[in-house]
Amino acid sequence: MNDRPNILKEAITRHHDEGYWRETIEKAKANPFTERYCEGVVKEGITSDIAGALGRMHGVVVEAAKPELIGRELVDVINVKDALVRFPRAKLAKAYKVGEGSEYWMTGERYDTVDVKADIEIKAGCKYTKNFFEDASWPVLERQTAEIGRAIGELETKTIYDYLVAQAGTTAAGDGDGTLQWTEVVKIWNELKKIDWNPAVIALHPDEIADLWVDDKFIHTFYFGNEIDVARGLLGRSYLGMNIVVSSKCTAATVIVNDKASTAFIVRRDIITEPFEDPSKDLYGVVASERIGLGVLRSTAIGKLTSI
Repeated sequence: MNDRPNILKEAITRHHDEGYWRETIEKAKANPFTERYCEGVVKEGITSDIAGALGRMHGVVVEAAKPELIGRELVDVINVKDALVRFPRAKLAKAYKVGEGSEYWMTGERYDTVDVKADIEIKAGCKYTKNFFEDASWPVLERQTAEIGRAIGELETKTIYDYLVAQAGTTAAGDGDGTLQWTEVVKIWNELKKIDWNPAVIALHPDEIADLWVDDKFIHTFYFGNEIDVARGLLGRSYLGMNIVVSSKCTAATVIVNDKASTAFIVRRDIITEPFEDPSKDLYGVVASERIGLGVLRSTAIGKLTSI
């Protein structure tokens, strides 16, 4: 993680000037959390200064968040610089049959627009009094720092999943027996295919994938592929062409199937890590945050299966 100081500096100065970075360093020097964290990092021989300690801290947050950011597998991720992004949404062209010698023409592509705002800020942090830092060891601070990243990742995934559930414009009902079956998955996949969408991903609760693992029809169509990452919840691909994503943040008995063209997920500010202090309350610590936005471009390209 030797490059982490530069990565953190780049993340901060992408939205602030160099003066803000220098101010962050000065705050960290006077913050009992980062001061104690720096002592531990230096003792471990990882780095020798406060900038390096901040970089290490940021790296721990980001690495802990990555496994939980599985919601990003459900949508296309677009990094942006503006707080509002306007997406053109093309309307389908129409063809005509004509006889020999007849005139034919093609009209210019028609489209409307959808504005997506980066109006969702997700934050997580830890704060303690000075008394805590007198006894806290560096491994304890390291674990608390990692917990910040995990919390941000989980909330982001839940936010994306809940949004898709709310915006789904194509729905189907299962047989209501409480067990997800492959035939039910095929049913919601087919609902999207019938209206010319191409489902690229399916989101499942662990209970639902457990149902499928005892369904021979699913097992025989499953392909692990090269993108498998069981620890993150990326299980592979089905014969239908859908990547399978599993997360406890999904709702049991609600399956989402999505053509990623349906949704715009913008990242205005990816995760940054900064010192936190409130001297009036004798509280010090660290906080991480991100700023994102979600917009629906084609609600019918989001399929939802319920009554499993």
